[in-house]
Amino acid sequence: MIFFHGKTIHSAIFDMDGTMFDTERLRFKTLKQASLEIFGQALSEQTLIGSLGLSAKKAEALAKAHHGEHFPYADIRQRADELELEYVRSHGVPIKAGLLEVLERLRKSGLTLAVATSSRRAIAEEYLINANVLKYFDITVCGDEVGQGKPHPEIFQRAARALNCPPAQCFMVEDSENGLLSAIRAEGQAILIEDIKPPATEVKAGALKAYRSMHAFLADLSECVPDLGMPELAEPFPSSLNQFRVGIHGFGAIGGGYLTQVLSHWDGYTRPCEIIAATRSRLLRESVTAFGRYSVRYGATAFDQTVDNVRMIDMDDDQAVIDMYTAAEVIGMSLPEQAIAHQAKVIAQGLLQRFERRGRELTLLIVLNKIGGAAFVRRQVQAQLALLCPPGICQQVLKKTHFAETVVSRIVCKISNEALVRQLRIKSQIFRNSLEDEPAAPGKTTTPVPEYERLIGHFRPFAQSSSALSQLHLVLFNSEPDMPLYVERGSPLLERLRQVRTVADITQIQVIKNRLWNGPHAIIAWYASVLGHAWVGQGMGDARVSALAERLIHQEVAPALVAEYPHMAEVVRSFASTFLERCKTSFKDPCARVGRDPLRKLQRHERILSSIDLARKHAIQAPALAFGAALAIHHALRCPAGKDREAQRIKQLYQASGERVEAVLTYSGDYNGKPYPGLDPIADKPLIDAIAASFQRLQQGVEPPRTRAQPVPSTA
Repeated sequence: MIFFHGKTIHSAIFDMDGTMFDTERLRFKTLKQASLEIFGQALSEQTLIGSLGLSAKKAEALAKAHHGEHFPYADIRQRADELELEYVRSHGVPIKAGLLEVLERLRKSGLTLAVATSSRRAIAEEYLINANVLKYFDITVCGDEVGQGKPHPEIFQRAARALNCPPAQCFMVEDSENGLLSAIRAEGQAILIEDIKPPATEVKAGALKAYRSMHAFLADLSECVPDLGMPELAEPFPSSLNQFRVGIHGFGAIGGGYLTQVLSHWDGYTRPCEIIAATRSRLLRESVTAFGRYSVRYGATAFDQTVDNVRMIDMDDDQAVIDMYTAAEVIGMSLPEQAIAHQAKVIAQGLLQRFERRGRELTLLIVLNKIGGAAFVRRQVQAQLALLCPPGICQQVLKKTHFAETVVSRIVCKISNEALVRQLRIKSQIFRNSLEDEPAAPGKTTTPVPEYERLIGHFRPFAQSSSALSQLHLVLFNSEPDMPLYVERGSPLLERLRQVRTVADITQIQVIKNRLWNGPHAIIAWYASVLGHAWVGQGMGDARVSALAERLIHQEVAPALVAEYPHMAEVVRSFASTFLERCKTSFKDPCARVGRDPLRKLQRHERILSSIDLARKHAIQAPALAFGAALAIHHALRCPAGKDREAQRIKQLYQASGERVEAVLTYSGDYNGKPYPGLDPIADKPLIDAIAASFQRLQQGVEPPRTRAQPVPSTA
């Protein structure tokens, strides 16, 4: 039962053609073709439109009134049925967008459902089965089973009686004027979903509600059904697939290990029929394609979550990426800032092709560790669009594209390629009982191939089998269990996504999360690495590392944030507590990965140094943060040659200056095509001196910041 615009609803009765299925246009086409074949003349538009919602007898009378008494309507209708069935059997039933989501909501709200269609039972059942929606309906009432067709109320009255429900407590969902009249005369709660020909104004006024599309009805209905809330970690994804495709542009830790989960939960009632994921990694593409699925491991709860319906594409295949932007309704973009600049052209081409072919809106979930990341992506894409199309078209494309700023509340890491190959090797032994290649035929030579290609070849023939590989899931990501994805409000579609929390101002949450997580996370990893620990969780078992982490969060960063955003104190406490708990259990989060790109983390207004500024603003002492900046340089100098390009750049700056820390902190040369925003040698001298002093202590032997708080050096 639901309450909908003041009405108590226990059941829903749906018309079929034109309401659930986009078959009226198909019907027009087949009737015209059949009439041309048999009568030598196509049926007129006047006859076709006039027959919408009529029973077969009334439609025949109308056709003869327009084309003469000897018009062979019965033969034409039979031939049209054959042509229509041929199409449906070859291409499937064209389901109205939003129908599956509506049916799922009604069913899970406890309503009973019926079909009331003017079509014959033989055709109706084939269509309902073909479209895989017969499972939703308790009964069907067909046109060849009633004495009087629409607009007479008999068919709706009969369906309501069969459901043991008074008509006044039934939705009666229709698309045509005759169907709507039938529902109104049956005294049901008539719902109009407009299709080819809108009803007359006076007839339309009799509907409880009228909508331009099924999606519009869905949006209204969603306000009346129970809020499912944030999903539990181990809760299965919805079993029913909808008609949406979604995309992942950047199948890395967040893209593959988090955004796919968000999109698979969708609205809690259905999930997308396909996830299209773009990556440059051939190993990832071929592994997921061979297995047909992959898993995310949540070590803290010993739970593996399997994601399926994934189609992998090569990010360097421009046309494949363009087609993803054309087909998807939502795309999660998780790319580094530099990669976005390189991908902006293909993104612009995809948006333009989408506009030309579909004209539908697209929502982009931008996951970028950068405040204003969505605006940054929009600028990059707009610049490329300006080169591809006239200004007017460019503005229309951008108007239909929602660049959604996000904040991720989860730490995810992708397993290494070496670990993935080890999995393939072990699973190959299970699946084939041997790693040995098939012996080569006599006289034939074989070309050596990488081990992973040989291993994947064992699984590829079974990729489409749901049972052959069901016990051999492939773990690609290790993840913490936190669920919400925070997104700035603006896209109506996002309001329906179950794992998304929309907020009016995302900036404050971004600042809080970035200050609490990104800088301290790197500092903890650098310190743990200096002390000889390979993993963050392992490092947190060292009292020196855990003491530094507690100092950073509880005495420096969090107090400064609460002072700056007192109304967000609870959010700060939640993020702070979650972060420290995660670090303690991050046994598969390598310090090398967390601590990479130290030059980026030392920018003047990013992460560590900006947190020092905020602490100074509120007279909060922050020696641990200054110690963290020194750790960044110390870590870079210890980084092996060939690892971490930014660490190597810090080494060069340090060595070229005669081993001066100041040269690194005040660097202002090229950084990804722009001047690097380093510290000012004069204005920031007290801070530079404090970091240099911490660095000297590190060089002499690992020493954490003093237990007692020290004054925060002035940067003014």
